[in-house]
Amino acid sequence: MAELSSTIVAVLSGVLVAALAFYVWGRRLERRAAESSQRVVLAAKEELMSVRENLHHSLDQKIAGVDRREQDLRKLEQQLEERARALTKREQDIGTRLEQVAGLTAQDAKAELVARLESEARDEAAALVRNITEQAKKNADREAKKIVALAIQRIAADQTAESSVSAVVLPSDDMKGRIIGREGRNIRAFEAATGVDVIIDDTPDTVVVSCFEPVRREVGRLALERLIADGRIHPGRIEEIVKKAKSDVDTSIVEAGEQAVYDTGIRGMHAELVKLVGRMKYRTSYGQNILEHSKEVAYLAGMMAAELKLDVHLAKRGALLHDVGKVLTHEHDGTHVQLGVEMATKYGENPIVINCIAAHHDDVPHESPVSVIVQAADAISGSRPGARREAFETYVKRLTDLEKLASEFKGVERVFAIQAGREVRVVVTPEAVDDTAAALLTDEIARKIERELQYPGQIKVVVIRETRAVGVAR
Repeated sequence: MAELSSTIVAVLSGVLVAALAFYVWGRRLERRAAESSQRVVLAAKEELMSVRENLHHSLDQKIAGVDRREQDLRKLEQQLEERARALTKREQDIGTRLEQVAGLTAQDAKAELVARLESEARDEAAALVRNITEQAKKNADREAKKIVALAIQRIAADQTAESSVSAVVLPSDDMKGRIIGREGRNIRAFEAATGVDVIIDDTPDTVVVSCFEPVRREVGRLALERLIADGRIHPGRIEEIVKKAKSDVDTSIVEAGEQAVYDTGIRGMHAELVKLVGRMKYRTSYGQNILEHSKEVAYLAGMMAAELKLDVHLAKRGALLHDVGKVLTHEHDGTHVQLGVEMATKYGENPIVINCIAAHHDDVPHESPVSVIVQAADAISGSRPGARREAFETYVKRLTDLEKLASEFKGVERVFAIQAGREVRVVVTPEAVDDTAAALLTDEIARKIERELQYPGQIKVVVIRETRAVGVAR
């Protein structure tokens, strides 16, 4: 029992010793762990401090680098500014030296450069215009000549030259006394009734009826022929025959108008316009019968319009009526163009036809190709050889005006109107007019002739520039 107790005591003692040893060992471990943890923390803090120090050091270096770069950039900027000021000063010095050498200021030099560029541009433009114009003329002339030649080839119009007198053939010279009557009462009654002059002279078997107004002249001629055929010549019979002659002439006027409208294929024309067309039978222009001229123009215009695929009916209509105002100029104020436009407007003609009348002398702009065709056909009919005659004084005045107009341009030395006024040759001073200016001068003279002169057909303008070099051998 005692042994057991001692054994238990020994075991308990051992257990206590072991527990105590374990406790001591645990406390050591705790102290070691605490010490180790403190060492780790200290190491981490030391490492963090080192990193911070390295970071601050690196940042300081970068800031210092940026500062140095900024300083370098400022220095470079200053150098560039100095260099720019030096260049500016150098340019000013060079400009001043150039002005001194050339004797020109900057404004003068600029003005001279602009003038030179303008001159070069003008020369190039003139050359381009000349080339384009020549090409266009070449093509247009070829087509126009073809169309006009075909139209002229297909037309065959009668041409008559009329004057202001009509001759009446007598069966014998005894009839002259009967026409004069006792104390001249028959001839006075006849002239009063008809408004014409009867000229009785020594010409055998002929008396002449004279009057500037063709309708009255035709009435007088017709009445005198009937009186001679009737044989009863006295004031009462004269009045009766003259009245009948006037009625017949009025009828023939309407018939002539209807025939002209029928011949040209025009439909739906107002009766009053048809009558005015018929009255053109007794009107002339430069010796050319206006009705025959208008019919000829209508034929030409119709054929050209057909070739160009235009309205043939309107072309013929405008052509037939283009000179209709000429039958009214003896009775109303205004030009034949104005009167023709008024009549055509009054009787409801197409605006294109009215423009054909208004524009055929370029009084107003052309509004359609048809009016251009009518103008061209009018020029062809009026300018062909033998179509018209004009007084010598009028002819000379037209040539004089033509030469005077062309001589008004700067640089023109001499002017010659040749080929009966169909061509004007202009001789210019070579020093004042160069080749480019000569080409422009040709067009300017042509445009001025169109604006200020009236002439049949067309006028060719030729500018001649000649340079001569003269040497003397001694």
